[in-house]
Amino acid sequence: MIIDMKKNIILFALLFVGVLTGYCQQSAYLFVYFTGNRMSEEAVRMAVSLDGYNYKALNGNQPVLDSRVISSTGGVRDPHILRCEDGKTFYMVVTDMVSANGWSSNRAMVLLKSKDLVHWTSNIVNIQKKYPDQENLKRVWAPQTIYDKEAGKYMIYWSMQHGNGPDIIYYAYANKDFTDIEGEPKPLFLPKNEKSCIDGDIIYKDGLYHLFYKTEGNGNGIKKATTSSLTSGQWTESDDYKQQTKDAVEGAGIFPLIGSDKYILMYDVYMKGKYQFTESVDLEHFKVIDNAISMDFHPRHGTVIPITQKELQRLFKAYGKPEGF
Repeated sequence: MIIDMKKNIILFALLFVGVLTGYCQQSAYLFVYFTGNRMSEEAVRMAVSLDGYNYKALNGNQPVLDSRVISSTGGVRDPHILRCEDGKTFYMVVTDMVSANGWSSNRAMVLLKSKDLVHWTSNIVNIQKKYPDQENLKRVWAPQTIYDKEAGKYMIYWSMQHGNGPDIIYYAYANKDFTDIEGEPKPLFLPKNEKSCIDGDIIYKDGLYHLFYKTEGNGNGIKKATTSSLTSGQWTESDDYKQQTKDAVEGAGIFPLIGSDKYILMYDVYMKGKYQFTESVDLEHFKVIDNAISMDFHPRHGTVIPITQKELQRLFKAYGKPEGF
């Protein structure tokens, strides 16, 4: 019995060290994004950085996936990438949409899965076709994925508008193979004022889930709400806007800086054709750090995750090493 207990302690320690070592090996960043409203620009592109501030596009800033192959519309937008709990699987979700068809033209999202960040399998989830009573569904926008610790499942959340109602952030859990969603979509978040919200981005910190979202049609800025339980419906909303500009913004993406207590909140200043980066340690107060940022491309609504040197080299092998990297 004592021997078995010692074995279990040793195994747990080895597992913990392995997980910790894997985390510490993360020393670069991957940025996934799209670039514009032309059909040729509505595709997944990738860039990399060694410090989270200075980015170089991979593949000559050309798509790394063919939107015509993975989508039902021929275009994809708003890519969100997540490293899974096993540390080696990646999920990506995108809006299945060509904006030239109209801002209320799409009904689907695409779920993608990879083990190496290079080769991806994909599945289309058309909400209107999959579920009954969706005749008045107008749009399915900006899906993202997070691991729900309570449910022990991966939650996909996105915004939808039905008829003349507000855009509401809904959720459903992904199936085990990440090829579809299970159960009926349910509301995840709507502000107390019951006005539209889109582009949700959730990060877990200090026992709370922090949801950054855009107030669509009533301010067009980034606000935040927090909860200790994703599906409880109990959200605490911040009154202030988190963006550090008076211009309209969308597509918030927040990520931690490796080996630091800092977080970067970035967003698309879409009316000005630029991106803004801000920094925070408490996810409440943000300062502009644009002077520290460089990119040799212009992104639209994307996300950043930390990656390892091994993963970075794999991307270089597939898409070439950017000049000056």
